[in-house]
Amino acid sequence: MSTEDRVQATAKNIEGKVQETVGEVTGDPQQQAEGRAKQVEASVEHTQENIKENVKEQIDRA
Repeated sequence: MSTEDRVQATAKNIEGKVQETVGEVTGDPQQQAEGRAKQVEASVEHTQENIKENVKEQIDRA
């Protein structure tokens, strides 16, 4: 994942937070759930990038 991918994941996380908040304000549980799902997706993408970076660092040290 590149820096661009990290930025997109961060944007997805923010979008999810906004969508969840809109769902809370409007009383729409589907919007809340979709917002939370976007946040989870973004978290997974960030975790994958962290793992890739750690593996790369270990390979570079060897």
